[in-house]
Amino acid sequence: MWILDASAERGGIRFWGRGGESKRVSYTPSFLFTLDDPHLHRDMLDGLEDRFGLAPCRVQTIFSEEEGYSIAASRKVAGLIEEQSGYSAKIYNLDLRPEQRFLAEKGLTACAFPGEDRFATSFDRSLAMMEISVADPPYRSRRVSGIVVDGRQITGSVEEILQQLAAAIDDQNPDLILFPHADYWMRVLVSSAEEHGILLPFSRTGRYSRLSERSYWSYGRMVHREGALIPEGRCLIDSSRSFTYRESGIAGVLLASRMTGLAPNLTARLTPGTLISTYENYEAIRRGIAVPFRKWDPEESRPIACLREADKGGMIFQPHPGVYDDVVQVDFTSMYPSIIVGKNLSPETVSGRREDGFLASVLAPVLGLRLKTKALKKEDRRYAGMDSLLKWMLVTSFGYTGYRNAKFGCIKVHEAITRHAREILISAKECAEECGCHVLHGIVDSLWVAGGDIPQFVRETEAATGISTDSEEYRWIAFLPMADGSGAYNRYFGCLTDGTMKIRGVAARRGDTPPYVRSFQEGVFSMLEQAESAAELDDLARDVQELFNEAVSGLSSAAMEDLVINRRVSRTEYRHRCIEGSAIRAYGMAGVAVEAGMEIGYVVRDGKRLIADPPWEAGVADLQYYRVLLERALDEVAPVFSEGVWGRR
Repeated sequence: MWILDASAERGGIRFWGRGGESKRVSYTPSFLFTLDDPHLHRDMLDGLEDRFGLAPCRVQTIFSEEEGYSIAASRKVAGLIEEQSGYSAKIYNLDLRPEQRFLAEKGLTACAFPGEDRFATSFDRSLAMMEISVADPPYRSRRVSGIVVDGRQITGSVEEILQQLAAAIDDQNPDLILFPHADYWMRVLVSSAEEHGILLPFSRTGRYSRLSERSYWSYGRMVHREGALIPEGRCLIDSSRSFTYRESGIAGVLLASRMTGLAPNLTARLTPGTLISTYENYEAIRRGIAVPFRKWDPEESRPIACLREADKGGMIFQPHPGVYDDVVQVDFTSMYPSIIVGKNLSPETVSGRREDGFLASVLAPVLGLRLKTKALKKEDRRYAGMDSLLKWMLVTSFGYTGYRNAKFGCIKVHEAITRHAREILISAKECAEECGCHVLHGIVDSLWVAGGDIPQFVRETEAATGISTDSEEYRWIAFLPMADGSGAYNRYFGCLTDGTMKIRGVAARRGDTPPYVRSFQEGVFSMLEQAESAAELDDLARDVQELFNEAVSGLSSAAMEDLVINRRVSRTEYRHRCIEGSAIRAYGMAGVAVEAGMEIGYVVRDGKRLIADPPWEAGVADLQYYRVLLERALDEVAPVFSEGVWGRR
């Protein structure tokens, strides 16, 4: 069976294939635990054996093999074991999804046929699909006035709309439904259907599992995950909220399922970090390695001098701000994962073991597949989604080595990776200079070089490091200044030799830039594309100034939706008055609850008084406030022009 979905049932698991095919298997998962001294807990062990059939076994971890016990009991029992043992008991395989465990133990996976290579670049992805959208605005509307199903408009009373929607799903029997804001609308639709006595067949059994909403910190920012009703037997993707779908499409969602053993309903809703973590769990179970429930190896206390030496982070060569001609950017492909694999880094290997490390061995096929898809997507864009998924999973694989709750994380692995990366970048810089190249900038896994024998530098660097590289050639590139006049690390733009602009760190790339301001700066970059060299940029200064004047003049007639500022709010209460706080209060007055980590949009009505309106209520905008945003966008571009040519606005 080609597994599309799975749901745990009492004493077993039901797997779903395409077209509604289903199969139930009997399965009762057990967890493992070890004790430092079992004789001290004889009474507890006897009680567990009498009630649950406790069985002695060998517990294989990435570090060693130990004597332990297997028990088919609940998580509550595991908690009691920890408590009664004085928290000396080590629990394994407790918080894994039963369907993932079953598939891993049997050598099977989701979205694949038995025996199929999970890491194949081409695989069967033929699914009966349906696209649904609700005409009403999400979050501020709690009723449905119209639905579009595969381009066909459905209107009428709520009851009529629900009946026609149910009939459409029954008639087409889709395996996969793409539905913008599904995780919001499903609660509204299912609740309305229950009120009218209508069965909406999103779920092939009528049952739904629930994914609770929560806000959490991720990579330095607050993120909010929407709660969800997940149907059984059918895949439902929130196409507007799913990061995995947005970045990698259906191919990426299905590939994530093949790698992790989780159904697409889950892989579409999980972050790349959670995907790489669940992939590691799957691989551990497949190999007979126990997955720890808790981490028992917290970071040890070390003198500050040791920490400074061990944890220096990534290497950066700060650029001198300015515009440079004929520059080549050389990027190491998946540098950090390549270091993990190439240097055999894993929690047990940094502790002294010489064998192949678990972490290195499980990342090796992911890295190999990423190198294949990266090459294939250049000829066939169908592989772009798969490549994007693998890129994000591999990026987070490094971060998870230092994450405190990662099952197979270890801060010493994290430190070793960055140490090797610093050494690689330094040696690459030295190699470039030996080849007569001038290094303009470097950051973690990228170098910008000019002059000399660049092909020779690339060949020698790849041979020395064993890591492949990609290169991009610029006609000219501008490294922007920081406030103190030194070069910014991650703010630059330039024109590639194919005539396209590459832009990083400026308004046109930031998610909180209003469309009107973004459109203005993109227009500036379209003008700058015409320059064949840095010397020709000054010839465009007058045109850029005129475009700015036109943008300022057009503010008074700009549509409100083009002035919306989108921000992800890290909190819902602010100690001091600010625009974001005003927007959150306006949302609350409109009956829309805002949670930390959510993205909200607003139009600034009065910048001085810090008043903002939700987009759907905005009627007036503070034109002076938006003029300042235009000026800032212009200031980001101005450094490419000579002072005498540019002058003052």
